[in-house]
Formats: sequence, structure tokens, C-alpha cells
Amino acid sequence: MLVEVAQGRTEVEAQMICGRLETAGIEASYRRSSGAIPQIGSGAEHTVYVDSDELVRARSVIADAEAPFSDEELARLAEEAGPPPEV
Repeated sequence: MLVEVAQGRTEVEAQMICGRLETAGIEASYRRSSGAIPQIGSGAEHTVYVDSDELVRARSVIADAEAPFSDEELARLAEEAGPPPEV
């Protein structure tokens, strides 16, 4: 069963949290939080989920990851995200 483990203020932050969890061997996913305004898209809050069996370990990984994301992580995520959408 999936349970909430964290909130990302944006979609990119949720992706970064998932990336750190997956680096630790914890499968994670995210989706736009309920109540978020759809038109805001990636700027809306996103909830990160993990399997309930991994909740304690996932919280530990997140707590240990309070340091800022490295330049390498940011570059990789930017590359994966592709160019920004046209407005």
C-alpha cells in the first residue's frame, strides 16, 4: 500500500525527492496534491508516495538529505525535464 512520505512545493522538488529515495533503493512516485490548482501545473504542491513497508527508511533518507541538491543532481534533473513549456 502506498503512503505519503513528503510534500514537494513544486513538481521538480517532488522529482528530486523521488530521485534521492530511488538512489537509496526505495521506489517512489508523486502526483499533484489534492486541492492544487491544475493550471499551475509544475508549480503546484506534489505529494511523494512510497510503499508502507519502506516508510521509516524513506523518512530517514529524506531527513539525511537536508543538504542542498548537488550541481550534478540539478543538471541531471534539468536534462531529464527538457526545455520549459512555452507560455
